Amino acid sequence: MSGDDQVSLRPATEADISLLERFLTDPEAVGPFSWYGWSDPGRWRRQWAENGLLGDDQGLLPVVRGTEMSGFVAWRKIVTSRTAYCWNVGINLFPEARGRGIGTRAQLLLVRYLFAHTQVARIEAGTEVDNLAEQRALEKVGFTREGVARAYTFRDGRWRDVAFYAILRDELAPPA
Repeated sequence: MSGDDQVSLRPATEADISLLERFLTDPEAVGPFSWYGWSDPGRWRRQWAENGLLGDDQGLLPVVRGTEMSGFVAWRKIVTSRTAYCWNVGINLFPEARGRGIGTRAQLLLVRYLFAHTQVARIEAGTEVDNLAEQRALEKVGFTREGVARAYTFRDGRWRDVAFYAILRDELAPPA
């Protein structure tokens, strides 16, 4: 069994909150493309108390390899018209989990989960144009690059371009 075959997603537990808080308080844990400065370290604890990090408009699932939490995947609702919406997804892995295929597998599992349990036709993701590893991961999952939004996000003192990707329900390959 390869390393990424052991990757799974699961609902968060209260014990996960302290690990998740590292992504809000530790620049080294977040990595170069996701550190936007310190933010509210109690945010996830409050959301956990409210809905276990699984709401109608957004959610978060830990990425687990074996029994060890490697990071998390998350999604949020993007309203696209009065009668429609899609999901915007993201991932963050601890440094020791990066570059091992874990993120690709986790994002595939998330896409399968969202298409299986919600009626959306589209799932989208964005990443800075310099984040080539994430772009490769999205493409391996089956996402199509749709374009670049210039000066879309502000991080580390300057505006950054973001590449946008999407996958449609009928584009997802069936499980092997």
